[in-house]
Amino acid sequence: MSEQARKTAEGLEYLTGFGNEHSSEAVPGALPLGRNSPQRAPLGLYAEQLSGSAFTEPRTHNRRSWLYRIRPSAVHPPFTRIDNGALRTGPFTEMAADPNRLRWNPLPDPAPGTDFLAGLWTLGGNGDAAQRTGMAIHLYAANAPMVDRVFSTSDGELLIVPERGGLLLRTELGLLAVRPGEVALIPRGVRFRVELLDTDSGTGTGDGAADGGDTGAGRSAPARGYVCENYGQPFELPNLGPIGANGLAAARDFRAPVAAYETPELLDRPTEVVNKFCGNLWSATYDHSPLDVVAWHGTHVPYVYDLRRFNVLGSISYDHPDPSIFTVLTSPSDTPGLAGVDFVVFAPRWLVGEDTFRPPYFHRNVMSEYMGLIEGAYDAKAEGFVPGGGSLHNMMSAHGPDRETFDRASAAELKPQKIDDGLAFMFETRWPITATAQAAGADHLQRRYDDVWQGLQRHFRA
Repeated sequence: MSEQARKTAEGLEYLTGFGNEHSSEAVPGALPLGRNSPQRAPLGLYAEQLSGSAFTEPRTHNRRSWLYRIRPSAVHPPFTRIDNGALRTGPFTEMAADPNRLRWNPLPDPAPGTDFLAGLWTLGGNGDAAQRTGMAIHLYAANAPMVDRVFSTSDGELLIVPERGGLLLRTELGLLAVRPGEVALIPRGVRFRVELLDTDSGTGTGDGAADGGDTGAGRSAPARGYVCENYGQPFELPNLGPIGANGLAAARDFRAPVAAYETPELLDRPTEVVNKFCGNLWSATYDHSPLDVVAWHGTHVPYVYDLRRFNVLGSISYDHPDPSIFTVLTSPSDTPGLAGVDFVVFAPRWLVGEDTFRPPYFHRNVMSEYMGLIEGAYDAKAEGFVPGGGSLHNMMSAHGPDRETFDRASAAELKPQKIDDGLAFMFETRWPITATAQAAGADHLQRRYDDVWQGLQRHFRA
């Protein structure tokens, strides 16, 4: 199945632009013209609006899409509660918020047959999903595709950050391929299924039986990554202010799917639909697949973005700007400039500051920061921070470069330097991040993270 998913991903086409009023049809004539809800929709389809914002929110912030589907979403049996697995949701009350600096190694490889949904594991978060404030940080580890089931969350939008292995996302509005170095966003309420793009060489933990009977090179390789579940306002591009009209993430580099509906053999096959609602998982088995949208238009759409296209800005004299200059996406709050969540990337860049300590400086911050590493090394941590791992520095916790990085940077010759051996990111949020009990007690929690700052000696001489 991975080989089939990979071939599908290679042939995908996209619509481009962030926040655009896109439109797409998989069958010519499926999209009505001049109105959203005609008396009889074309081709015997059903017209349905999916709203990601209140009807009366300002036009610039309003998120909605009209879908023209084979069956309306209302056609389903009752949902029943199922086990939440390792998923947790705000409010996070299992543990007290911890002011200590915390760091984790990557998630262990999952048991054979673990798909994306089963492989979701919550590290922590803040706010309250029912009040649509705050966020959650999840990790995922999977080695099998989602077969005959789809997932959606009513609690927020999902920003997916692969670290190992590519994903094929089959959504109601079409298909997206997302690989390490890219991110994908699934809007609130949009249903999707995840398939794995990479195949195992035969030495991994994948199980052929879990992948529809594939063996050898056709077996799915383990996939791993990070997810930010944003309960608050949808992510948008940050304002540029004095930067001007260009820079950071360009709107045209965001790619939305073209309309595509389920293959005929899957359209009328029983499908489990799992919905995350106010923190709990609910399941219903439909007699058909809900991935049956033939045409759509609107602004409430999934998208994918290549982080390597981020236009990094920085100082060309001395010092360096605050890390907010690396913001890709922001979820605004009720306080201007204070984000519910920022998504920040530390992409390849040149460092040229004169008489400047070039790694990130020591600091304490009113914001709380979770950092992850997609590839390579992070320039503020010489050791211990590895791809797939992550660190949590809650508000006002002191952090910065480790001792080895400080010593090296303090003595370095200050010639132009290209940072191109790592790709790190940060979920930054206005509120403290409370770790879940499973994260606070995990075997892959580094028990002596504080040691990285030991040995930073007194150099002061009056």
